Amino acid sequence: MNPKLKEKILESLSAVLPITGIVLLLSIFLVPLGTGAIVMFFVGAVLLIVGMGMFQLGAEMAMSPLGEGIGVQISKSKRLIFIALISLLMGVLITMAEPDLQVLSDQVPAVPNATLIFTVALGVGIFLAFAVLRIILKINLAYLLMGLYLVLIILSFFVPKDFLAVAFDSGGVTTGPITVPFIMAMGVGLSSVRADKDAANDSFGLVALSSIGPILSVLLLGCFFHPQDAAYSETAVPDVATMQDVMVSFAAQLPHYAREVLISIVPIAAMFFVFQLVSRRYQHRQKLRIAVGFGYTYTGLVLFLCGVNVGFAPVGSLIGHDLADTSQKWLLVPIGMLIGYYIVKAEPAIQILNRQVQSVTNGMVSAKAMNHCLSIGVSVSVGLSMLRVLTGISIAFIVIPGYALALAMSKFVPKIFVGIAFDSGGVASGPMTSTFLLPLCIGACEMLGGNIMTDAFGVVALVALTPLIAVQIMGLQYQFKLAKRQKNMAPEYLLPEDSDVIIELEG
Repeated sequence: MNPKLKEKILESLSAVLPITGIVLLLSIFLVPLGTGAIVMFFVGAVLLIVGMGMFQLGAEMAMSPLGEGIGVQISKSKRLIFIALISLLMGVLITMAEPDLQVLSDQVPAVPNATLIFTVALGVGIFLAFAVLRIILKINLAYLLMGLYLVLIILSFFVPKDFLAVAFDSGGVTTGPITVPFIMAMGVGLSSVRADKDAANDSFGLVALSSIGPILSVLLLGCFFHPQDAAYSETAVPDVATMQDVMVSFAAQLPHYAREVLISIVPIAAMFFVFQLVSRRYQHRQKLRIAVGFGYTYTGLVLFLCGVNVGFAPVGSLIGHDLADTSQKWLLVPIGMLIGYYIVKAEPAIQILNRQVQSVTNGMVSAKAMNHCLSIGVSVSVGLSMLRVLTGISIAFIVIPGYALALAMSKFVPKIFVGIAFDSGGVASGPMTSTFLLPLCIGACEMLGGNIMTDAFGVVALVALTPLIAVQIMGLQYQFKLAKRQKNMAPEYLLPEDSDVIIELEG
């Protein structure tokens, strides 16, 4: 086996084992599950682990170099209109390729799938172009985010309440395993051409701004479509008696995901072909490496989505339903928080973000620290989501104060942490959220007789919200430690007060 692939699979194994153990313990002590359901879950976990390992290696070999190369190339152009159009086109293509968006579109039958997908993709494309121009023109990210989220909050008062959760969820599902590696690498490529002190800070923020686009576009769409008749098609655990039945259940779904991922990958591969034809940027060895990377990305995503959708999602819905069917319904909150803490570690794009952050900050923010911080944030998110399922609290009462707090904090933390925080929110809400946490909430909501559109939907939005606050708290902590260490340094080693330089402290 490729040593690098083996390393990625072992990383995936360590990330997925905790959530697998939690489900096993729940099935033993709280919500007894049938043997067939448990076997399906474990086979799904194996596919998830192998798939995530292959995907991460593929993204490292193909998506990241392609995104960075395009970022470097377009930044050399002096024509802003050309840069904006290329960015818009790339944003639309990679968003329409995002598997998570397909999952969301299937849950809102009141809006035609193609309409919702194109609306979201156009929103991402416009705001990706906007984000690229921000880096080139050196516009302050914090001020932009404040203005744009203020617009979102005001607009949220004028759309049907049944559409509000779906709109905010759309911002999370668009930043998934295909979109994130490409967009983040593109930001690094754009900023690498610059030599000023803010270049590293500005490499983050593309995902953050790209997440606002779909929310805004879907809120506007809500003025024309009303999804009160929307229903969630619950995925039942297949009735299996033997291991052969289990294998047949997964094998039957593989062609569907193979076709879905192929449709997702082909436009990006075509983009690489055209880009290479025009720029001649990559040598033969690099082209071969990127081609192999596309192969790993494709195979990994097929296995990942098959494992998650066939093995994980049905068990998630079943656990949520059975937990809500007990006399101790309040256990949904702590159990949801525990699952949320560990499930974010299994998100493919999270690992890519964490390594990107560690690389750009020269180890100042370690991948381990980011992992821990995001786990805490998502844990709180899922706890709040379960509380909403139990009480029916409107998502607006959490989202509006939450974003207000996150935006207020952005005035006091180092600039680079603002970009990292708002990027991490979109990245945290990946396929594991939409295919395990969402069914978990929906299963509980159905059992309690709640309104799925207002009470269960919104978990993706909350998972995208709390990391914004958690990462910025980490930024405040870093700022405090840096100030304390600088105080003990000799005067000639001190940084100017207005410096945004990120340094590696020794000792």
